[in-house]
Amino acid sequence: MRKIVYYVASSLDGFIAGFNDDISGFVGAGNGVDKYLADLANFDTVIMGRKTYEFGYQYGLQAGQPAYPHMNHYIFSESLNFENPDSKVQVKKMDISEIEALKNQNGTDIYLCGGGLFAGWLLDNQKIDILKLKLNPLILGRGIKLFGESSKKYSLNLLDTQSYENSLQIMTYQIQYER
Repeated sequence: MRKIVYYVASSLDGFIAGFNDDISGFVGAGNGVDKYLADLANFDTVIMGRKTYEFGYQYGLQAGQPAYPHMNHYIFSESLNFENPDSKVQVKKMDISEIEALKNQNGTDIYLCGGGLFAGWLLDNQKIDILKLKLNPLILGRGIKLFGESSKKYSLNLLDTQSYENSLQIMTYQIQYER
């Protein structure tokens, strides 16, 4: 079964974006960012919520087009609709059976791009397997939480940690769900 890997940048205080979706303080260059981009090449599938997909519009993403050309995209939304989406882009309803179906398909592990609310929903349903946290050396104070509104408590097992330029760290955790 494929794993869902939440590979995400975070501030020290647990925000994936600041007020008004501001990401300007996050490390944007260096060998840690190069590592992240190289790691993305190992995924053939990406899942995300509507707001995360639409966030790409401000960086030139066209509606219905893939943000990552080599990956199949599944955008989970109750309201998003495209007239003529690329064959690699599908919109799915927020239904946990859709996630289970993706996990049971053949392919690489699944890249969870975000966002916080979607990740919180997946965490609440115990579907995130790995948290790969790009920990940035900043405190945002407010913004989009790493796991949205989730209030579930889980232990994590640290699998790996690496330090990079600009004080960026990438830490890999396995989420420990009690069965």
